[in-house]
Amino acid sequence: MKRRWILITCSLILALIVVAGGWFYYQSTQPLYKPGMVSRGENLSAPLEPPRQPEGSAVWLVEPGIELAHFTEGAGRDVLVLHGGPGQPFVESPPGMEALADRFRFHYYDQRGSGDSTRPVERFEPGNLYQNMVALDRSLGIGAQIADIERVRRILGGQKLILMGHSWGGFLASLYAAEFPDNVEALILVAPANTLVMPQPDAESDLFASVGANLPPEKRAEFDQFMDEYLDFRGLFGKSEDELVEMNNQFGEYYLEATGEMPSEEGKQPGGWMVWAQYVSMGQRHDYRPSLVRVGAPVLVLHGARDMQSESASRLYAEAFPNSTFVTIPDSSHTPFIDNPREFAIALSEFLDNLP
Repeated sequence: MKRRWILITCSLILALIVVAGGWFYYQSTQPLYKPGMVSRGENLSAPLEPPRQPEGSAVWLVEPGIELAHFTEGAGRDVLVLHGGPGQPFVESPPGMEALADRFRFHYYDQRGSGDSTRPVERFEPGNLYQNMVALDRSLGIGAQIADIERVRRILGGQKLILMGHSWGGFLASLYAAEFPDNVEALILVAPANTLVMPQPDAESDLFASVGANLPPEKRAEFDQFMDEYLDFRGLFGKSEDELVEMNNQFGEYYLEATGEMPSEEGKQPGGWMVWAQYVSMGQRHDYRPSLVRVGAPVLVLHGARDMQSESASRLYAEAFPNSTFVTIPDSSHTPFIDNPREFAIALSEFLDNLP
């Protein structure tokens, strides 16, 4: 009888372990961020109303202890620009925007956790993996980034935003518009990241797979080994901010080699924890397209004809918004404002000049 109870107890424990493991796997694939959370004030580390800005400050204070580095180019109507990456800030105004600087004032900022902005996380204490994921999402995730956009809008005067986002910034700009459709005058999405739907319907546009496929054959095994560590979320919370920054720098080198682009002479440090916070926030299974139907503002989607990301991936955004225009920029890759600034400026100017 005693042996029987031991077997029953062991079986129950094993069943609980299997159920718990299954629950954690399910939770780890689900998005922690869902549209509407920010506008409802859910899972935020501070209110949407920003603190009073210090006089003469060169940063935006979006919440106590969180400062966003920023710079402005041009004069005229305000345009807020969101950089891509995730976590790869602009160093200067790109040539494609400079051509419009006599009519528009472009505001660039380093998203929290990247560049010269505040990096609120250095390390996590060992412990519950899911709790660490939730804490990371709350401090640096998609919701935190969207909340910062709204705070910046209020800092700039509270008017409707003309919002431009490049790559990952285009993804964030789209989700901000879904959260606050009445606060958006227009959206410009430049090569928006292929993360609107996961798993991605266009497997050919998977960033990591595309980079690996475009590397020289002798580099692919090395890259595969690097990616095994890069995407190892089980070991993620044992790393530091500096270690993650270094990994992102290394991935950037692989990306530049795969695309044939030249590294810039100077740049800002990419995000560390900020990058993984975005991955944790969106999970592995989501479809954010239904939330974009609420956006009535005009939307311009720009796609580089030679972008490693396919045209169909960019068109997902144009098809999701009810009032969108899709333009392909010839002779350009993922950065059409640098690759073909003239055609980029023409497309951007025509769109902006038609706004009320």
